[in-house]
Amino acid sequence: MSAYVSAFELFSVGVGPSSSHTVGPMRAALDFATRVAPRRPARVTCALYGSLGATGLGHGTPDAIVAGLQGHRPETVEPAVVRGAWSGWRDGDLLALDGVAEVVYSRDDVQLQPRERKPGHPNALTLTALDAAGAVVAEETYYSIGGGFIRREGEPPPEAEDYPLAFSTAASLLALCELEGLSIAEVARRNEEHRRPAAEVDLRLDGIWRAMADCIAAGLHATGSLPGALGVRRRAAMIREQLESDARSPVLPGEWLATFALAVNEENASGGRVVTAPTNGAAGILPAVAQYWARFVCPTDDPTAGMREFLLTATALGSLFKANASISGAEGGCQAEVGSACAMAAGGLTAVMGGTPSQVENAAEIAIEHHLGLTCDPVGGLVQIPCIERNAIAASTAVTAARLAMRGDGSHYVSLDTVVETMRQTGMDMSTKYKETSEGGLAVNVVEC
Repeated sequence: MSAYVSAFELFSVGVGPSSSHTVGPMRAALDFATRVAPRRPARVTCALYGSLGATGLGHGTPDAIVAGLQGHRPETVEPAVVRGAWSGWRDGDLLALDGVAEVVYSRDDVQLQPRERKPGHPNALTLTALDAAGAVVAEETYYSIGGGFIRREGEPPPEAEDYPLAFSTAASLLALCELEGLSIAEVARRNEEHRRPAAEVDLRLDGIWRAMADCIAAGLHATGSLPGALGVRRRAAMIREQLESDARSPVLPGEWLATFALAVNEENASGGRVVTAPTNGAAGILPAVAQYWARFVCPTDDPTAGMREFLLTATALGSLFKANASISGAEGGCQAEVGSACAMAAGGLTAVMGGTPSQVENAAEIAIEHHLGLTCDPVGGLVQIPCIERNAIAASTAVTAARLAMRGDGSHYVSLDTVVETMRQTGMDMSTKYKETSEGGLAVNVVEC
């Protein structure tokens, strides 16, 4: 069975602040609304369990639920429509289920149940439709498994894609590259072109990068404070102004790298338009590293071809993390989100700098190895502290990992597969309070201080 996940599933355009707590629940609510709207229920309720219940308010999960029930999709909905969809709801108003079937809706119809955990995944929600007498018309439980992907309880797992160049581990990917004489990006491209024409692949890859670049640009010019009780001030625009105006001291590319990452994650924290890469909480790392390469390293004036190679390489690497470990902070801690993104960015950068497949694998291994054990403990349940700065630091780590790998010949002692498996085991052993529940770590100690 191939581990490969299409670039257009791994990188999806959505809204912040979280792929698993915002995008996934919106997709689940939309799926449920589509199923039950023809049956004209009188009321719809939603229970958020585990991590969704613990940090759902800070992540805007109830807002996403209401938007999804109304028929909105993360890919196309205006971010402003989602903000306040639940928190600004007037109890008793009619909600047009999937845009057609009206039900009476109140904010209490979304219930947070953080102490109850479903066996399928830490991010679980149950949607229930009732008739006028209060009898259950339909009920479905969904799992938001990271990166905006969802799974409906009782639904058979999707059949593995029949890709022409299948691989399940980094070792088998490298062997495939050697056998076929291809780069990692070329392996990914062959798989993508199995499903759609080459011109469409390029068009959609360019669209992903355009959305990433637009997010950076928006963040670099937005000011004020982020939503939520913490009152965190945006910094990316201020730093950009300093970098552009300070002619007295040399500006290092690394300062821009960090600023790009801050810009994306401030946009994400504000509920803006972002690209899961592979999650929203880690959405700033790949765009920052890609923009760093395009602006400071790319040897030509047109980075288009290189950007496609960057994204395809990152896709192949991200597929390995999703298949063999996790990209969900609620399941594996922040090592699963920021660590995976850092490895994907490091591999992508190594590829566009001319690295061999072995050097790409080495860069990814270096990047993830030094994120092992990283916890997910968002202060106030918001994707702000330490998430925003963490993306900036991880972007720097990705560049360092790529440059270290480029100085070698690709041979190294610890394999990427070994570190991915170690990350999986570490995530299983990690205490629940450090996995996106805001029950431990900084989330507790910042408040106590």
